[in-house]
Amino acid sequence: MRRLSTGSATVTELAVLSGMSLPGVSKHLTVLEQAGLVVRTVQGRVRRCSLQPGPLHEASTWLAEYRSFWESALDSLAGYVATAPRRDEPDTRDR
Repeated sequence: MRRLSTGSATVTELAVLSGMSLPGVSKHLTVLEQAGLVVRTVQGRVRRCSLQPGPLHEASTWLAEYRSFWESALDSLAGYVATAPRRDEPDTRDR
């Protein structure tokens, strides 16, 4: 997908860049097409792929909404882990 972020490319170009076989690249592209991330167009015998970034922007927006919640939760967990006794130490927190 990094290559497609700079513009469209043929399936053959993507296969060469990735070091994968044409069928392997085609399988990956089919999954990306089903996710709405890539569109393939046919020009004669050439299949050209283009990135459709819309779903990625939607996912990024959704993740940004929850980022502060998860950062806070993970900071709390890190604080707990830092103060929790190790298994080989007795628990002295409640004494």
